[in-house]
Amino acid sequence: MANFFTDNEDLQYYVERGLDWEPLVKLTEHDFRLPDGPKSTAEALELYKDIASMIGELVAEEIAPHTAEIDRHGVVFEGGEARFPPRLQKIFDELKARELHGLCVPRDLGGTNAPMLVYYIASELIARADVSTMAHFGFHGGIAMAMLVFSVLEGSTELDAKELRLKKTRWEKEIREIVAGDAWGCMDITEPDAGSDMAALRAVGEQDDKGNWFVTGQKIFITSGHGKYHFVIARTEKISNPDDPMSGLKGLSFFLVKTYDDLPDGTRKRHVSLDRVEEKLGHHGSVTAALTFDRAPAELVGKRGEGFAQMLVLMNNARLGVGFESIGLCEASYRLARSYASERKSMGKAIDQHEMIADYLEEMRTDIQGIRALAMQGAVHEEIAEKLLLKARLDPGIDEVEKKRLEKASKKHKGKARRVTPLLKYLGAEKAVEMARRCLQIHGGNGYMKEYGAEKLLRDALVMPIYEGTSQIQSLMAMKDTLGTILKDPQGFVRRRAQAAWRARSSRDPLERRVARLQSLSLQAQQHLMTRTATDKFRALPFAEWPTAFRKEWDPKRDFAFAMLHAERLTKLLTDEAIAEIFWEQAQKHPERREVLERHLERAEPRARFLIDEITSTGARLLARLSGKDDKARAAG
Repeated sequence: MANFFTDNEDLQYYVERGLDWEPLVKLTEHDFRLPDGPKSTAEALELYKDIASMIGELVAEEIAPHTAEIDRHGVVFEGGEARFPPRLQKIFDELKARELHGLCVPRDLGGTNAPMLVYYIASELIARADVSTMAHFGFHGGIAMAMLVFSVLEGSTELDAKELRLKKTRWEKEIREIVAGDAWGCMDITEPDAGSDMAALRAVGEQDDKGNWFVTGQKIFITSGHGKYHFVIARTEKISNPDDPMSGLKGLSFFLVKTYDDLPDGTRKRHVSLDRVEEKLGHHGSVTAALTFDRAPAELVGKRGEGFAQMLVLMNNARLGVGFESIGLCEASYRLARSYASERKSMGKAIDQHEMIADYLEEMRTDIQGIRALAMQGAVHEEIAEKLLLKARLDPGIDEVEKKRLEKASKKHKGKARRVTPLLKYLGAEKAVEMARRCLQIHGGNGYMKEYGAEKLLRDALVMPIYEGTSQIQSLMAMKDTLGTILKDPQGFVRRRAQAAWRARSSRDPLERRVARLQSLSLQAQQHLMTRTATDKFRALPFAEWPTAFRKEWDPKRDFAFAMLHAERLTKLLTDEAIAEIFWEQAQKHPERREVLERHLERAEPRARFLIDEITSTGARLLARLSGKDDKARAAG
């Protein structure tokens, strides 16, 4: 029988030996002290492999054969409600029967207690068959875990120190309902006049004199927005003047809103109206909804003013999820193209033996392995960071010294996850479009016909660089973090440049020398952007004031124009660098991964040289025009 896990050697590598599972498994299973859990990392890994294999077979046999039907029938919107057509409903009935919605939820709440990483692997497998099915699947266990995490962070969850079981958690009923597959949730951020500009959000949260909260406003483009439980971000602090910090992100709060109740007579009472379901280019099996909140009863999550920070918890995991979703779509494009090319004859041989097509296919394979390397790195460190923090907040058996150690370790892992998450979201999304487009091209005229499935992949892929933070937002995040690190520790940056230059010349291993040269090119680009940015900022300052100005008073909108112009180019460099570092680490442990690194470097090295040339030689004319200096110069002339 077909199986999307067992036919994927690279994915199996990470499950079997490519990751250090032990820290993650021990945190998930409370150091193997739970009576109903695995007693070792090896035992846990066997369980995870069995789960992945079961899902791989289910997806290949029960979802993949029906993707055209899912795409053709879409979802139904009538009477103010959205529902799935029979085929899609049957798929989710099967996912429910297999108890997959609670995959990452603790056993105390009815789940399997697998790491979130296993949930992400399941997401990749499902996305390879149909990304719209995967998108909806992701709003079950992911939202249930978000409820638990937010409850822990706000202090409304208690753990029995002796039994290591949850004594209580704020949204236990809702979590159990989602785990059972009887409900799901979503997150409501985007508004008609506020997409990436969070400070422009207009939805409001208001409290009455009895302490009850209500949300009023409109949200659009909400994936799986027909769900019962919605995490909603809204403004709770009134804007007194534009310079007040509360007029921006600090004035936002986070709410959980139950959008409807199903009544005993079989009718539904809505607290939030479902205005419409969007007709989209792709993702036809996924509901994308617009909703209106009219003093909808709401529960404040945490404290008022914490909304933006709480939203980031969801967004970080959502962006990792889109990374794995993108891998699934890339795998589908690559395998469909490879299969067609191996059978299509032209000029006396299959077209996969023609040099140009062979090069296309190898690049697709290499890029998929690179994206997956970033995804695994980001997911592991993000999950360890979250679980260390949860342990510090939840475990009553630890003292203050241990709590601080856990929080420090969490911050370290969070930093590693933060480095790669925007790179993953950027590269995965952009490559999903590129590979789907290439798959269609390899099919030639047949690719333009619905019968072959290539055009569906392209339609589905086109949203990836848009939702959960556009590719341009990811680039700006990566640039800001990278240059911010230099500002915080200029001496550390100088050391990194020197170390990379030394390893590029002195290492005995030729692959390590090449990795170091790639790092040097990335660091060269960073230095150029920082130097240019500093020159623009300090031009009007006396030299004696440079050190003070270098460490203080940076205004991203004013000072980083040159860096913002080249943020996407820098992101491509940072991405190639990060993948090379991961592959090099793997190659040191597993010699068979040297070939993967070598293929990556063959593509990455010339890209890096080209990007450096662009960053160092372009942009001045455009920036002069945008600043008005070009107009002034022409007027003076």
